[in-house]
Amino acid sequence: MESARNKARLRLPGLRLTRRSVLAGLSSFVLVGGKARAQAGTDGGELIRSHGYSFYGDLTYPPDFKNFSYVNPDAPKGGEIALSALGTFDSMNPYSRKGRRGQLSWIMYESLLGDGPADTYGEQYGLLAEGLEYPRSKDWVVFFMRPEARFSDGTQVTARDVLFSHELLLEQGLPSYAVAVKKRIPRAEVIDDQTIKFYFTPGISRRSLIDQVGGVPVWPRRWFEETGARLDESRLETPPGSGPYMVETVDVNRRIVYRRNPDYWGRDLPINRGRFNFDRIRVEYFGDDTAAFEAFKAGEYTFRLEGDSRKWATGYDFPKVRSGAVVKKELPDGTPPTPTGIVFNLGREILKDKRVREAVALGYNFEWTNESLQYGLFRQRASFAQDTPLMATGVPEGAERAFLESLGDVVPPELLSEPARMPHSSSPRRLTDRRNLRKAMKLLDAAGWPVGSDGKRRNAQGQLLTLTFLFNSSSDGTLGAVIESFMTNLRKMGIDARLEKVDAAQYTLRRRDRDYDMIFDAYAAFLGTGTGLLQRYGSSEAAFSLFNPAGLASPLVDAIINASLRATSREEEVTMLRALDRALRYEFFMIPVWYKANYWVAYYDQYEYPDPLPPYDLGFLDFWWFNAEKAEALKASGALR
Repeated sequence: MESARNKARLRLPGLRLTRRSVLAGLSSFVLVGGKARAQAGTDGGELIRSHGYSFYGDLTYPPDFKNFSYVNPDAPKGGEIALSALGTFDSMNPYSRKGRRGQLSWIMYESLLGDGPADTYGEQYGLLAEGLEYPRSKDWVVFFMRPEARFSDGTQVTARDVLFSHELLLEQGLPSYAVAVKKRIPRAEVIDDQTIKFYFTPGISRRSLIDQVGGVPVWPRRWFEETGARLDESRLETPPGSGPYMVETVDVNRRIVYRRNPDYWGRDLPINRGRFNFDRIRVEYFGDDTAAFEAFKAGEYTFRLEGDSRKWATGYDFPKVRSGAVVKKELPDGTPPTPTGIVFNLGREILKDKRVREAVALGYNFEWTNESLQYGLFRQRASFAQDTPLMATGVPEGAERAFLESLGDVVPPELLSEPARMPHSSSPRRLTDRRNLRKAMKLLDAAGWPVGSDGKRRNAQGQLLTLTFLFNSSSDGTLGAVIESFMTNLRKMGIDARLEKVDAAQYTLRRRDRDYDMIFDAYAAFLGTGTGLLQRYGSSEAAFSLFNPAGLASPLVDAIINASLRATSREEEVTMLRALDRALRYEFFMIPVWYKANYWVAYYDQYEYPDPLPPYDLGFLDFWWFNAEKAEALKASGALR
């Protein structure tokens, strides 16, 4: 179950944003290295108390850690970083289906546990909470909050605010989130102002429970009661947050500015040392990426995370790059690439037949696209856990095969006998690969869609094989060219392929309503299990989950995820998730496209970062910092105003 705060994010790399006494009967604890070790409580039960949480109990950082190892604890505070965003926005509430949220509009809010450090996986450390306690069974958890925690208006953050926020998300939050949480977290209670306890449903996996409640964004109850605001509405007003940044100005569809709170209560916490170094974060809005790129060259904003291969290959030969005023770099990315691709809406009757989907996929020519449109800069993605130990290869063997066999009839025989699905290959010499075109034609014929005398495909009822691709008109030009080329090949198959380009607002609305046959979209890569996998890939919320754009509902996938939630070791978890990758590729609800192994960044030479970077985050809004001397030099040279 993914935390509500993380779900609201725009997946922008760069920001990974006490109770002094304990309850009677709670145990004492000792730490060896970073692992919490429990002792018996007064009731004979085994209880664990710790400064952080990981499912298997191992923590990299001990209770007395000074800062995360990858940050510069002496990084100077100050300066501004300016980013771009495309399209429009009309809301600063990122937790509602209504409206189009502003970039970074979740940035003001904190949770009991902070986001995991960028050099470890599956670990979280206390933020609003200084510690937590739970039994070995993980039937419940108690959080002990920091009494010094304050919202930006100066009021104390209390356990009652935490409970209010938890219940508000269940009552007015995203439906897929509320359905998942209610099944697993039946009750929460405030013990006192700085202590809250959550109870978990008996008999279910203990995955994603403690970290789920620890990740709930906390809002001031008083603000909602006084204003009458709702979480499920579009609005520009924001409640005070407890985080390091506050909203400074909002100019709808033009600009959002966040400023660092000079009175931020948590600035000296070890979890925050060396982080949140910019005084201001400015987001400039543009109608499309062409306008945004020209604005970057002019210095209207100062940091650009590039995704367009054409621009990366040819667009950065301008004077400021040649002079060194703008730095162009490839920086390492240790995370699995986002599973991006052409997603099929499995709710459409035409697309329920896998043969049709396989035929359509043959219209995508990665090799030609990469060489002709993308300057050969990408690799072809195959897996939902690409280039990690979780990536399925070949025919299942050993522990993976034994696990799949244990699931019984839900596993199709071919999953056991055939290699993991790999993308088809195509000729790079021409857009239309005739060999693949012939395969596609045969598949469509077999699926009951023969070609008529007019070159169009119809079924026995005379229905035309029509597929509509929904496209955001503010997307970059290279992506548009890729999709146009793909649609050209579909038309050559006799498919009535239609490309619908709509503005950003319409695109958001239609995506939410799943009003498309195909869309260029993404799922989430995974390095571990958790009930968030059920939200993204599971059946129970498939009809309405915003995180499952295909509407995938597979008993096979459900069985694997549910089994992985009961894994008792990391080794067992890896085996099961490798099987999950194999199953997701078998279900074939997305045409995998391309990926790159590194971040492409360009920025005005006034920023610095730790070297080496941690593996799991670029961190440009988190642990980079501003060099005032370099900034003055840029202004003196005329590169920046």
